Amino acid sequence: MTSPIAYVNGSYVPIEQASLHVFDLGIVGGVAVTEMVRTFHHQPFRLNQHLDRFTQSSLQTGLEIGITTDELRRICERLINENAKLIPEHHDLGLIVFVTGGENPTYVGANRSSGGQSTLVAHTFPLPFELWASTYQIGLHLVTVGTHSIPDNVIDPRIKHRSRLHWHLAAREARKIDPGAMAILTDQAGQLTETASGNLCVVDRTTIITPSAHVLEGVSREFAAELAAEAGIGFVHAPVSPDDLSHSDEAFLTSTPHCLLPITRFNKAPIGNGLPGPIFQRLIEAWSQAVGTDISEQMQRGAKDRVST
Repeated sequence: MTSPIAYVNGSYVPIEQASLHVFDLGIVGGVAVTEMVRTFHHQPFRLNQHLDRFTQSSLQTGLEIGITTDELRRICERLINENAKLIPEHHDLGLIVFVTGGENPTYVGANRSSGGQSTLVAHTFPLPFELWASTYQIGLHLVTVGTHSIPDNVIDPRIKHRSRLHWHLAAREARKIDPGAMAILTDQAGQLTETASGNLCVVDRTTIITPSAHVLEGVSREFAAELAAEAGIGFVHAPVSPDDLSHSDEAFLTSTPHCLLPITRFNKAPIGNGLPGPIFQRLIEAWSQAVGTDISEQMQRGAKDRVST
């Protein structure tokens, strides 16, 4: 095999042949739910939890997967096993699974649209460690923007969906405020919610606080809470205001591809001493130990690999 394979509606195909029809509702209307998994040592991390969330998202939206969760798990494992042969042993993969609403009835007419068959796709990609490598030393910069989180009565935040236009608009606005910053959204009451790539955690002394509402229930955030409990660090769900983040001792994001990333500036002002904090350091070390990979070192090495190729 010289090309990665992907899964599309029952078939395994070279990644170059994996495509959606231009009539597909995933393209036409953003009607799709998704999930992302990453590997460590070419083994999927928390695959069951991710697939459970994916199944719940599909049930809430009525987008039928068409196979059992066990069958989907086997598809994911096959893709990882086959495609991992094409990357260096020290690198790792991201795995994407998504299901769309199938072809748009308006475009295809009554005959072809009867039955409403969904489109199920799964594929992998080498994790782009160069995007995050330096962040472990210097941290992320976040800014608040005018774009708000989608209200819960519009889309349930527990659904991991592909309706991403508001994130695109938020990112454009963030770059105008601070070219190197990432947007963090607020709800209608002005409380912080999440970023496009992860859950927010702020540290008040020895307690981690994460927004309690209007956010995706992150698998990585759940694992961070488990690591915190093992280390005797408090982890609570509660409202978090911009002022709370500004005056926190430190802050970080939890997310599938990069696990944890420190936040060192908010709205152009430093958080704490402007460096990754000790709670972040304890958790990333515990995470690295749990998966048998020095996550920061892997990022640095992966970034050098990508530069040299």
